[in-house]
Amino acid sequence: MARQPMNPRDRSPAAGTPPRAKPSGSTRRSVFATIGAVWGPGLLVMLADTDAGNIVTAAESGARWGYRLAPLLLLLVPVLIVVQDLAVRIGLFRQCGFGELVRERFGRVGAFVAAAALVVATLGSLVTELTGIAGVGELYGASRWLVLPLASLTLILVALTGEYRRVERVALLFGLFELSFLVVAWRSHPSGGEIIRDIADQKLTDFSYLYLGAGLIGATFNPWMIFYQASAVVEKRLSPSDYRAARWDTAVGAVLTQLVTASVLVAIAALKRGGTGASLNDIGEISQVLTPFLGEATGRIVFSAGVVGAAMAAAIVSSLACAWGLGEIFGLRRSLEREARHRLGFLSGYAFWVVGSAILVLFVPDLIWLSIGMQVLNTVLLPVVVALLVILAATALPESARLRGWRLWVTAGVVGLVAIAGVAGAFAGLL
Repeated sequence: MARQPMNPRDRSPAAGTPPRAKPSGSTRRSVFATIGAVWGPGLLVMLADTDAGNIVTAAESGARWGYRLAPLLLLLVPVLIVVQDLAVRIGLFRQCGFGELVRERFGRVGAFVAAAALVVATLGSLVTELTGIAGVGELYGASRWLVLPLASLTLILVALTGEYRRVERVALLFGLFELSFLVVAWRSHPSGGEIIRDIADQKLTDFSYLYLGAGLIGATFNPWMIFYQASAVVEKRLSPSDYRAARWDTAVGAVLTQLVTASVLVAIAALKRGGTGASLNDIGEISQVLTPFLGEATGRIVFSAGVVGAAMAAAIVSSLACAWGLGEIFGLRRSLEREARHRLGFLSGYAFWVVGSAILVLFVPDLIWLSIGMQVLNTVLLPVVVALLVILAATALPESARLRGWRLWVTAGVVGLVAIAGVAGAFAGLL
């Protein structure tokens, strides 16, 4: 089938083309107006990154190893910012998604590799998100057979609204419930002395410790995040002149998501007092850990709102990323805002991932280790997707936005080191 003609926004700008001039006389009001117009993709993809699997992995890390893995989460902040910033550059300066650029530069083989990584990561993410929602429903005596269809229907209805900005607002609203975990961590009153002792007592020779470290790396870097942010920037009709605001959107989101994840780890570690080495059994047990800080009723509500908010935001973002990414890779239209006759393929792909994942969740017995396993799987996929991203940033962007010189080598070195460490930890868990 012949591709639809590209409109002017779909064409990549010529190398060295100066960005749109910014209006003079900027005021505080214009700054807030810019934030309102540009911010969203970065915050949303980061809040989605703090998903149900992320929360479970952080909780398990705190329960088994106390505060020892908390520094890892903070050290990953700058790496996360750099990786997602490259996705922003692709969307802004090439006006296309990551999948489309992979297909253009690497052909069918590269497109197949990227598509496989995206499908596996999205399926794993949706399974853990919907399992998290089902687990919260079971806290209140609601059957999975009731909760999962309702959650799936909600996700599909959000996409049917047909407007990206509306979808973004709904997903952000869900994601903001995750901030409740910051309150939980503050109320847990962690001991400074214990934090210092744990950080100084790393367990780098313990394979289960390395495996959880790999899980936290995978919880931080999901392959669909790259696909989503590049496509969302295009979908939101941002231009190169919006780059500075988009970078801040990404940076603030990265700091926020890692603080939320660390807050879960800290809260659990504070109760376990340095880690007991015992694993958590299910989502209900994680909820029970929080009740001494906030009271049984309040703690359950806060925890439920955080998990459901995180899971819904991540389910929306990851499934949209997959539908967008596959559409780009195979040359199909991917927009939420096309005419109805062009949206059938997009919405069918979106609904397929949501409904298929919900069906799988009905038969998942162990949420905790399934969730951790899915994060470790992300770690294994990380080198493939990030390698493609760095190569594209160094070769396919306009000269003014291209990753080059010492920045290229530092970026490749740091990202490569994180990827190698994650893969090593993943395989250590198999020994």
